[in-house]
Parts: sequence; structure tokens; C-alpha cells
Amino acid sequence: MEKSDKREIPITLRKALAVDAYLTDEFVKLVEKILPLRQLKVHNKLLEISCHGIPWLTISLISIWIFNVKSLYQMQMNLLIGLLLDIIVVAVLKAVTRRRRPTSNDDPFSLGPDKYSFPSGHSSRSAFVVYFFFNLWPISLIYSPPLLAWSFSVCMSRLLMRRHYILDVFGGILLGIFEGLLIGYIYLEEETCMYLISWITDDKIPGSE
Repeated sequence: MEKSDKREIPITLRKALAVDAYLTDEFVKLVEKILPLRQLKVHNKLLEISCHGIPWLTISLISIWIFNVKSLYQMQMNLLIGLLLDIIVVAVLKAVTRRRRPTSNDDPFSLGPDKYSFPSGHSSRSAFVVYFFFNLWPISLIYSPPLLAWSFSVCMSRLLMRRHYILDVFGGILLGIFEGLLIGYIYLEEETCMYLISWITDDKIPGSE
């Protein structure tokens, strides 16, 4: 007799996931009654793109070449490492948990080929970026409200696009904060960052030896 590959989910966890799915569905339906759906989809799609991993990695690498400012090397390198860490950890957790995305999500143009839901990579990435620029490389207070608004909107869009459940988003936020704490613990010194950037760009940077 062949054994089934289907995992047995504990009853308690199954009930918790069912409640999560129900609350998510009810919340999205409520919001859709209040806000115009067509305009909402456009905004959510832009938010999805704004926090996608590939653009963030691409822009981070390009900024190293374009700006080429020694005082920014430490921020750029540590941010890049954090973004790479986020992508790896999210991929591993999704492979382990294997929670399916909401079945009502039928958008064939949704970014991201993965079919698993927990945790939300967009939520973890936005939370990490906020933590990074609040605690590790503090930005001016004038930029804080827009950054927080962007992060909150990204997290909300994951629900409204029916790409994730509520627990996925909260799990992503907690993961992003944890990643920020970890990067803060291993935060690379300026000399190390200069060496790594000189290795990446294959250019000789004074003081990188």
C-alpha cells in the first residue's frame, strides 16, 4: 500500500488557518464595498511592483555604480545583504510551510511564480526596509511618514489583492523586523563594505585594501 505524500495538519492548526482565511475574506469584502475596486486594483498593482524583490535588488546594485559615494557604501552594502537574506529566508519558509495562496486569487499577471503564501515576502521586505532606515541608517524625520505609509499600504495590498492571508502578512512583518535585528547585529564596517563593493564592481577603491 502506497503512502500518501499529503501532510497531516494538526486539527488546532487547521482550525486556526480556517479562521484566518474566513477573517481575511470578510475583511477584503468589507474594503471592496467601501473603495472603488477598479482604482484599487491599479494602486495595489503599483504597490506590488514597488516592493518586489527583483526591482529592489536591481536598484540596490545599480545605485552602487551610479552614486559611487564612499559615505553611502556601508548603507548600500548592508541593505543589499538584508534584501538577499529576506529573499532566501522567505523562500525557505514557504518551502517548509507550503501554505497555499487564497484560491480566490485568479490574477494571471500577479508577480511571483511561487504558489505558497506564508510568509508574505512583500510584507517582510517592507518591514525590513522600514526597520533599516529607522534604526540602522536613520533617515530624516520628514521622510518617515511616507515610508511608513508605503509599508502599511504594501501590507494591506497583499490582502486586498487576495495574494495572502492576514497571518501571512503579520508573519512577514515579524520576519522583516527579525531580519533587521540580525543585520543590525552583524552590521558590516565601512572598510569591509568598501572591499566588497570593490570586488563586486571590479574597481579599485582607495582604502578598500
